[in-house]
Amino acid sequence: MNLEPLTVVDGALPGHLLTEVTGLYASNREFFALGGEFPAPDDIRIEQVAKALADELAHPGAEVLLARSRGELVGIASTLARHPDPTDPDPWIGLLMVDARRQRSGLGRELAGLVEQRLRDAGRDAVRLAVLENNPKALRFWAALGYLVIGHREDIELHRPCAVLRKPL
Repeated sequence: MNLEPLTVVDGALPGHLLTEVTGLYASNREFFALGGEFPAPDDIRIEQVAKALADELAHPGAEVLLARSRGELVGIASTLARHPDPTDPDPWIGLLMVDARRQRSGLGRELAGLVEQRLRDAGRDAVRLAVLENNPKALRFWAALGYLVIGHREDIELHRPCAVLRKPL
């Protein structure tokens, strides 16, 4: 698996990449039904994904990484170099998602490891993320990778209850 940063070209995200990412998002209906980011998780549209990615990339220090295996998009991760809370020194993983048809194959673990290594290479010594309290599968996944719950709070944008997890790198 390799990671490639998603970059804006001439002020927009490339259409072929948006189509691929929309397919990846659409495969994860269960995740988006829990989170409420899209009004109809059974009908995720390119325009919605384009806006979500543009909003993500608008944050200072944000990066969206596309994970490819044999040229095929198999996952996506977004990171934030610094949380908006000035007392929080760690980078954050904002999203880590694998194509639903390939889940439980080790790709999520591999993708998380590549993101962690990227952060290590940047000189970071820990990483945080938030998991929706209503997503026990995600909590188990991250705990199995060594992340520990360090607190609970609402997310910034949609005010959903989340567990905050941290892992030393």
